[in-house]
Amino acid sequence: MFGIGGGELVFIMFIVLMLFGSDKIPEMARTMGKAMAQLKNATNDIKNEIQNGAEENGFDTKTFTDLTGSITSEINKAKDNLLGNSSSLTDFSNTFSSEINKASESLLGDTTTTIDKAKETIDEIAGPIKRQI
Repeated sequence: MFGIGGGELVFIMFIVLMLFGSDKIPEMARTMGKAMAQLKNATNDIKNEIQNGAEENGFDTKTFTDLTGSITSEINKAKDNLLGNSSSLTDFSNTFSSEINKASESLLGDTTTTIDKAKETIDEIAGPIKRQI
C-alpha cells in the first residue's frame, strides 16, 4: 500500500495517536470520509455535465470511441508494416553503406594519387630539399 510496509504503518498510526489522542481520531476519520464522498460526487457531476453538453451539441461519444479506435488500428497497421518490412530496411541500409564506402574509397584513392603526383612535380621543380643546420 503506497510503498509503506507494515511496521512503518504501525509507527505512523502510533505517531498520529500520540499527536491527536484517541478521542479525536474517529472524528478526523469521519471528516475525511465526508470529504472523499463530496469529492467523488463533484467529479461525477462534472463528468455528467460534460457528457450532457456533448450530447446536446450533437457530439456522440460512441462515434468518438469508434473514431479513436479506427485511428488506433491504422497506427498499429502502419507500425506492423514498418516493423514487418525490417528486412527491406536492412537491405536498403546495407546498400547505402556499401555505396558510401565505394564513394569514399574512390575519393581517397584519387586524393592519394593527386598528392603523389604533386610531390613528384615539386621534386622535379625544386630538386631535393637540403636542410641547413
